[in-house]
Amino acid sequence: MKRYAVLTLMIFFMLCSTVWAQKLTLMLDWFPNVDHLPVYVARESGYFAAQGLDVEIIVPSATSDALKLAAAGKVDMAVSYQPQTIMAADAGLKVKAVAPLVVKPLTTLMFLDDSIKTPADLSGKKIGYTVPGLMDMLLKGFADINGITNYTPVNVGFTILPALASKQVAAVMGPFKTYETVTMQQQGVTARFFELEKYGIPEYEELIFAAGDSTLEAKKTAVNGFILAVHKALIDIKKAPDKALALYFKALPDVDKETETKAFALTAKYFATPGQVSDPEKWQAFIDFALKYGLIKNTINPQTLIYNLNN
Repeated sequence: MKRYAVLTLMIFFMLCSTVWAQKLTLMLDWFPNVDHLPVYVARESGYFAAQGLDVEIIVPSATSDALKLAAAGKVDMAVSYQPQTIMAADAGLKVKAVAPLVVKPLTTLMFLDDSIKTPADLSGKKIGYTVPGLMDMLLKGFADINGITNYTPVNVGFTILPALASKQVAAVMGPFKTYETVTMQQQGVTARFFELEKYGIPEYEELIFAAGDSTLEAKKTAVNGFILAVHKALIDIKKAPDKALALYFKALPDVDKETETKAFALTAKYFATPGQVSDPEKWQAFIDFALKYGLIKNTINPQTLIYNLNN
C-alpha cells in the first residue's frame, strides 16, 4: 500500500510540474544546427523543466524574422546577432541582449572562385547576403573599408550554395566559417572566405539570446530561468562534449550526423563560458564602427541594450 502511495505522489508531482510550467517561446535565427546545441542540451537534460519552464523552439520562415518578432512580443526570445540588435535598437525596436551564445565572429564573406584574392576583386559583381537588415549592412561596411565598388547586393536567404554554385552571385555575406564550410565540403565544394574581423570589422558576439522589453517585464523570472538552464548546459558541453552531442542528436534525429559532428568540433570553442555576460566594450566598439560607416544613425549606450540578469 505504501508503495502505491509513493507512486501516486510521484505521478501527482509530475502532473503538477507539467501544469505549472511556464511556456516560453524561442525562435532560432536559422534552421536548427550545432550553433544552437546548448539550447537542445538544456531541454534534453531537463534543465528548463527544473526551472519550471516549457520551452518551445521555433524555426523561422525567413532569416530576419526572429529579432523582429521578439521585439514585438510575438515570441518571447530570439537567437539573434549583436550587430542586428544594435541596428534594431537604432531603428527604434525595444529589444535587449539577454546573454551571449557564441562570443566570437563566425560570419564570413564566402566565395568559390579561386581567382578572387582580395575583397576588391569583387568590385562590379553581384554579392549575396543572408539576413536582411544585418548582412547587407555588414556588406556595406566591409565594402567601404576594403575597396569593393559598384557591387550589386542580392538577398539569397538560406540558399547560399545554390546561389554561389549557379553563379547567381560571386560571393555571399553571412555564411559561418564553422558550418557552411563543412556542409559545402560534404558536397564536394571547397569554400573560400574572408573573415570579417581580419578585414576591418570590429570583433563582436556572433550569436546572442535577445528578448523584447515587454517580455523582460512580464516574464523576467522565466527569462532568468532560461539563461540559468543554458549555463548549466554550457558546463556539460565543456565537461562532456560527446555526451552533449549525443543529446543534440536525440533531440534532432534527422540531422546529418557527420556534418553536425564536424561543425560542432569547429564551433564548440566559440560558445560562451558558463555565466558569461555580454561585454559592453565590445558592443561600444561595434557601435562606433556602425556610426562611422553609416550602419546606424544614432549614438547608442551599450548598457541600455544589455540585460542584467541580477536586476
